[in-house]
Amino acid sequence: MRKLKIIEVPCDLGAGTRGASLGVDALRLEAVEQACSSYLETEYERVTADNTMLNQPDPTPNAHYLKGIVKFYEHACEAISKTLDSGKFPLIIAGDHSTAGGSIAGIKKHIGEKRLGVIWVDAHADIHSPYTTPSGNVHGMPLGAALHFDNKEQQINDLNPEETTQWEKLKNVGGKQPKIKADDIIYMGVRDTEEQEDIIVEKLSIPNLTVSGCRKIGIENSAKTALDKLSHCDAIYISFDVDSMDPSVSMGTGTPVKNGYTKDEATTLLKTLLNSPKVCALEIVEINPMLDNENKMAKASLDILRGLFSWN
Repeated sequence: MRKLKIIEVPCDLGAGTRGASLGVDALRLEAVEQACSSYLETEYERVTADNTMLNQPDPTPNAHYLKGIVKFYEHACEAISKTLDSGKFPLIIAGDHSTAGGSIAGIKKHIGEKRLGVIWVDAHADIHSPYTTPSGNVHGMPLGAALHFDNKEQQINDLNPEETTQWEKLKNVGGKQPKIKADDIIYMGVRDTEEQEDIIVEKLSIPNLTVSGCRKIGIENSAKTALDKLSHCDAIYISFDVDSMDPSVSMGTGTPVKNGYTKDEATTLLKTLLNSPKVCALEIVEINPMLDNENKMAKASLDILRGLFSWN
């Protein structure tokens, strides 16, 4: 594997529960606690998000704090594209999952017209738009933004002018849109969706390899199945939300959902996926120490990273 560079994105703007921005430091502190020199000595860059916006009036209630999210998308896009340009592998450690859209924009900026595949390991589909969201939380919209897809057929919200302007800006970060095609997305572990998402996922025929389905054929085989389905893509990005794991592992996250992967299954899944030379970036999101006990979520995440990269 190419030399790693850690990109830290401590963002809380996209989630309904505060604290995911602290996951970046929780993981780094756990590495200090365990004397994991491999993590601590890896080159890193921090992309800041203006989380102080959480204390200010929100002019975009159908996509909370959207103007601030556009700004950190732009910064993340630049950081990730430059990391790839330098020949390094971005290991993105982020707060809430809204950050993934900026990651996709950065990868797309680097690869140009080549096709980008996305393996979305998550309990949630995250394919809403401001028009369809019941919550207004942008961590449920990164795939909608990357697809440049509003899904107005399932519209339940009327956007104000500021929301419309900022959503268009968000979709166009990085200068290329859409960033990905529906044919180039694979869900793994998705098991908690909303009606608007169910309709669009079915319409776009996006496959979901369920946790039970993965166990039935074997975790390694399910990873290989996902890679085979994206064999037509030139590059592949893996987005790993810790809530893809079972709450017995992932209570320290904002939206835990039962019947998820075990820690060992998640490690095997990601390690098998990373064996593909097409995989160009890995993102880990939604570690929330404010909802945790004894930093167990960060400990589990560091254990997974040790398994993936053979860190001491």
